[in-house]
Amino acid sequence: MPEPYRLKLFENYRFVLYAPFYAAHASVAYADEGLSVELLPSPGPGRAEAMLAAGEVDVLWMGPIRLMKQHDDELKSPLVAFAEVVCRDPFSLVGSRPHPGFRLADLSGLRFASTAEVPTPWLCLEQDLRDAGIDPARLGRVSDRSMAENVAALAAGSLDVAQLFEPFVEEAVGAGGHVWYQASARGRTSYTAFIANRVGLDRGPEPFACMVRAIYKTQRWVAAASPEAIATAIASYFPALDRGVLTRALARYKAQRVWGSDPMLSKDGFERLRRALLGSGFLKRRVSFDECVDNRLAHTVIGG
Repeated sequence: MPEPYRLKLFENYRFVLYAPFYAAHASVAYADEGLSVELLPSPGPGRAEAMLAAGEVDVLWMGPIRLMKQHDDELKSPLVAFAEVVCRDPFSLVGSRPHPGFRLADLSGLRFASTAEVPTPWLCLEQDLRDAGIDPARLGRVSDRSMAENVAALAAGSLDVAQLFEPFVEEAVGAGGHVWYQASARGRTSYTAFIANRVGLDRGPEPFACMVRAIYKTQRWVAAASPEAIATAIASYFPALDRGVLTRALARYKAQRVWGSDPMLSKDGFERLRRALLGSGFLKRRVSFDECVDNRLAHTVIGG
């Protein structure tokens, strides 16, 4: 029996959002494709990209926001996305009371907290606000507290609304909160993808093709599986999280269609994210889709 292909993969964060990535590891999806994937803790944003560019690791999963920034800063960056897994914004605005008919303009005058841990959710929400005719700079907000702290503040009544993702949305709802707005409703927004060095992808594509086939198989399984089945598959990656909370969080994500049904990274989702990053000044130039994305393997896998 031939030796399996081997890839080293950096995990930047451990989030419930990444359920399909963990499901691929928990199942035999990679092994069935003759691939061994070593999941390693990332050295952190910036260093992980540098190690990938230097050929010290084979793959990262990360937000295309970081990929775009890499290309914005380095015109000849070799990094490229080759398979998308999270294709919609997973964040919600959760209020301390019911608010039927909520509009983004209603945030004015409320005690509002945005997400502090990562930049993408606020930068995307800024664009939603601009599209609604609201100047984000005129919005009073708390921007330096963790999501866990904001869940506690909602429950204590010292905050009206917070920007959260799972499992914090489920925890806030369980404590009496109410979902006012789901960013997934804006449509596809590229959020998390597999990233490789284009040089390695061109020189030895077969291990990466195995990875794309495995994640596509996993995406189809996730789409068909119940939240309970997905929770059972990935529970070992979240040993401290209550199984009921995990299951309900996964059910909410499935309902929001935050996970792609195939590994193609859509141009619409890329451009929607890029528009938000340009509008906020996060990007200095309009990095192109072709600079950042290589869908060849995904196209072949889906077509095959």
